[in-house]
Amino acid sequence: MSERSDPEHVWIFDTTLRDGEQSPGASMNLEDKIRIAQVLEQLGVDVIEAGFPIASPGDFEAVSAVAKTVQNAAVAGLCRCQSKDITRAWDALRFAKHPRIHVFLATSPIHREHKLRMDRQAVLKNAYEGVKLAAALCPDVEFSAEDASRTEPEFLAEVLSAVVEAGATTLNVPDTVGYAVPEQYAELIQYLKSHVRGIESARLSVHCHNDLGMAVANSLAAVRAGARQIECTINGIGERAGNASLEEVVMALRTRSDYFHLNTNIQTEHLHQASRLVSEVTGLEVQRNKAIVGRNAFAHEAGIHQHGVLQNAETYEIMRPQDVGVPSSQLVLGKHSGRHALQDWLNARNLHAEPQPFETFFQAFKCLADERKNLTDLDIEDLWETVSGSHQQRWALNSLHTSTSKDITTIALVVNTPEGQEAREAACGSNLTEALFQAFRRLAGLPLLLRNFQFRSWARNGTPQGEVRLEVQNAEHTFSAVFAHPDPAEATARALCRILNRIESQYQAQTLRATS
Repeated sequence: MSERSDPEHVWIFDTTLRDGEQSPGASMNLEDKIRIAQVLEQLGVDVIEAGFPIASPGDFEAVSAVAKTVQNAAVAGLCRCQSKDITRAWDALRFAKHPRIHVFLATSPIHREHKLRMDRQAVLKNAYEGVKLAAALCPDVEFSAEDASRTEPEFLAEVLSAVVEAGATTLNVPDTVGYAVPEQYAELIQYLKSHVRGIESARLSVHCHNDLGMAVANSLAAVRAGARQIECTINGIGERAGNASLEEVVMALRTRSDYFHLNTNIQTEHLHQASRLVSEVTGLEVQRNKAIVGRNAFAHEAGIHQHGVLQNAETYEIMRPQDVGVPSSQLVLGKHSGRHALQDWLNARNLHAEPQPFETFFQAFKCLADERKNLTDLDIEDLWETVSGSHQQRWALNSLHTSTSKDITTIALVVNTPEGQEAREAACGSNLTEALFQAFRRLAGLPLLLRNFQFRSWARNGTPQGEVRLEVQNAEHTFSAVFAHPDPAEATARALCRILNRIESQYQAQTLRATS
């Protein structure tokens, strides 16, 4: 907690476990909260808001458990300006190494009139008395003026002055409904720094919602104006459109340190891990183009961009992916990709193509990319095998016949083996996939285990289309293949041939290594 006196340090107050959990469908159990709290502490956040203790017995238990678990960060519990809330919060926090009672009361005209039914004097009195009680229990007290951005600045300054006198050490100025704009919000922070009595003994904090998409921009404008704590959540989850995104504010401060001249304690290489965990626990997926932690954040498909990144990543990346815990940039091969990226894909797999075969491969790749929205490495591997002929003289399907009677499917097939001979096999099963696997197990003499099977069909210009994707385990190795054909039986059989070819290739490579 030595950063308290550092004028360039911005405290990161994470409220994923409290405000983040208020996202519809994002409820977390006790085990989930402990897991996330441990990752947040590893991440280096200064304050973890663990919940709202009086809200439910489960919330109380979670705050208490997090308070006992966390050692380095402060642990906060939220409460209204009511004595029963405050004492309940303290009961949950009392065993924390660094406890913080977080008291809030709405201050805006619309809240005073319609929610609280209080006049200004009543709000002042409740805020003062609530903080006074909290300060008698805990040395670290935060006061939040709910809906501060829609509160009269002079009255807001009066309320904050009163709670500083009562013992508040952090003054939070929430943009509760995402109403503020950056310039106006910065002006409010500057006004409060000049008009709140005793402000020098407290830290100004901001808590911005994203209703107009400006939560991060407002938070950054506020710290430029003098706020020194940002309240935020992993992945920006929270009420309605969410909160300021922790990973975005932190990486903005870090990447543009030349502009902000501010620092945080966040160990940014853990950001990706924290994002994935919160997404897994809450079931809230991160959008692909989400800044910092989205799947596309360090992905490039356009040929011009890919060429630039291959020459020097800084041409199109202002952050290193490793700085946020992503192993590397990703060159996504698609219809916008160029020859440089496709050649890089071959080089990464130690595959070589002379100019003319490569051009044939590139043109076939472009046609495939036009047909399919998302290409995987598996799609491109299969295309390479087809164009280069690397799978010839091995397993190949010659013919296939299927028949179904009641609940039994029978298949009969003829294949070419790696020895160049024809082999015939027939098998029965309760469905097509089971029958095909029985036949191929016998043909190959291998204990093939189906791990994943997907078949999708569609129509293009009135013509049926189909595609099967297989994942098959043989001993300790797993092999995948894809094959496009409108008939699921033929698509599956040909995909299985490709898997046998890959098993054969691995066997040949192991034999070569063993004899060299």
